[in-house]
Amino acid sequence: MTIHAQNAKLNPRWCLAQDTIDRQDIDRLIDWLKTYPRLTKGAVTLEFERQWSEWLGRPHSVNCNSGSSANLLMYYALLRSGKLRNTNVIVPSVGWVTSIAPAIQFGFTPHMCEADPDTFGLDLNHLEDLLRRHQAQTVLLVQVLGVPHRMHELQALKDRYGFYLLEDACAAIGAEYEGRKVGTFGDMASFSFYFGHQMSTIEGGMVSCSDRQFADLLLMLRSHGWSKDLPSARHEELVEQYEIDDFHSPFVFYEPGFNLRSTDLNAFIGIEQVRKLDWMTGRRQANHDRYLQQLGGRFYTQRPPRHSKVASISFGLLADSPDQRKRIVRALVAEGVETRIFSAGNLGLHPFWMNRYGKASFPVADRVHHCGFFLPNHASMTEQDVVHISRVVLEAA
Repeated sequence: MTIHAQNAKLNPRWCLAQDTIDRQDIDRLIDWLKTYPRLTKGAVTLEFERQWSEWLGRPHSVNCNSGSSANLLMYYALLRSGKLRNTNVIVPSVGWVTSIAPAIQFGFTPHMCEADPDTFGLDLNHLEDLLRRHQAQTVLLVQVLGVPHRMHELQALKDRYGFYLLEDACAAIGAEYEGRKVGTFGDMASFSFYFGHQMSTIEGGMVSCSDRQFADLLLMLRSHGWSKDLPSARHEELVEQYEIDDFHSPFVFYEPGFNLRSTDLNAFIGIEQVRKLDWMTGRRQANHDRYLQQLGGRFYTQRPPRHSKVASISFGLLADSPDQRKRIVRALVAEGVETRIFSAGNLGLHPFWMNRYGKASFPVADRVHHCGFFLPNHASMTEQDVVHISRVVLEAA
């Protein structure tokens, strides 16, 4: 029987992730539903976007149906903005497929970057080499597993080479670098509200930015390409520019958009989640620190920059070898501890990349791929849970 089959057969005592939507959230949702509200995207979504922007500290936020859709919108808004001189883009080797897939889908030319040995984000030396060689106008950064990257050094490269930074903070909600929230560094930033992340709206995502042009494009591209979601002044400008009569104006498509909207039902849940988000991310930070105390001296782990705050969705470790990882995973499964590979490993070793660009192999990313695994981290875990799980890992190693 394979490890995955064993894992599926067992009912884990310690789940890798736990829903952040609790009984009180469900009770409030039931009470709201009994008022028979309109459930499609409307006023509640706008309020969720406003509260999210206030919590994050950015003026513009656009709610959508997933973090993957948020990445799709970021790429396409940048492409449609007319700001790019070329479509070369630097993408991470450690991340998620939908951090890269939109670049392929929209005809960018992606160049894969090695992982940083400390944060597993973009290796800054390799990034600069790729920028010199390809003059890339776009860089996609993943804030890996809620561990902030070295943003001061990355900003220096951004100033030097003049690229646009797309910041994938889907799994890093609540993390901070030098007192500033992750997701406020990129020209646009994406977030995911999937089950098991720092907060959940069942499914959902957000793109946040400071540039009004990007925000307007995001609003149009999210909803078919029409202007109905734009601020009224901007909507009227487009109506006047294209000489649209009043009867047609709600259904004129200015961009080749999508339908990536979420609903007021998801937004209602999101508002409740934002209210307790700081508490939930604080619990994850405490668990992360406990794992570091127990396991950091024995295993290779991510090392966050000084003066940063980690908000990991799981705690990631690298075993000494693939065989050792197998032993540890077997022990975890036998003890009822759910586990999995570290993110997606090295994306350059997956068929979607190799079939197009050939194998992309790097020392750090390859080790993450072959030796990395996750341990549970969520707000309901106790110190005793972390100590017990850590003991299982140490004994197996």
